[in-house]
Amino acid sequence: MTKTHVLSVLVENEPGVLSRVAGLFSGRGFNIHSLNVAPALEEGVSHMTITTEGDSLILEQIMKQLHKIVSVIKVVDFADIAAVEREMMLVKVQADGPMRGEILRTVEIFRCKVVDVSPNEMTIEATGNQDKLDAIINLLQRFGIKELARTGSVAMRRSKKAD
Repeated sequence: MTKTHVLSVLVENEPGVLSRVAGLFSGRGFNIHSLNVAPALEEGVSHMTITTEGDSLILEQIMKQLHKIVSVIKVVDFADIAAVEREMMLVKVQADGPMRGEILRTVEIFRCKVVDVSPNEMTIEATGNQDKLDAIINLLQRFGIKELARTGSVAMRRSKKAD
């Protein structure tokens, strides 16, 4: 059964590591839905969050191949682990006259922020899971979306709860 997998990959921060990881996916015909890379807490280490889709056999192949890359330190699949997953989006909408109030109410309902305003446009920042961002897009489409930028997922294992 095909399902979405969010992989957390810790890698040594060195030239070419992103190319090797992306090449692993493309060389085997696996699709990357989203990819984020940023410095990790440890100096010289980067944290990649890769969202992909596949059945358990495909995922097993991906995990084995990732572990073969020398620069890869650790790989975790969040599919069956309690995790916090978020995505950030900037969306620029047409915002003329009477539409402004309705746009601001939508922004408030979804706890978004207006980060830029001009006489006829608003740029909105939204953070949440993929479903929340998709819902925001659906509601804002009627105003006229002029531009959209999404980060893709970032994820982290949930903290253990005290008993």
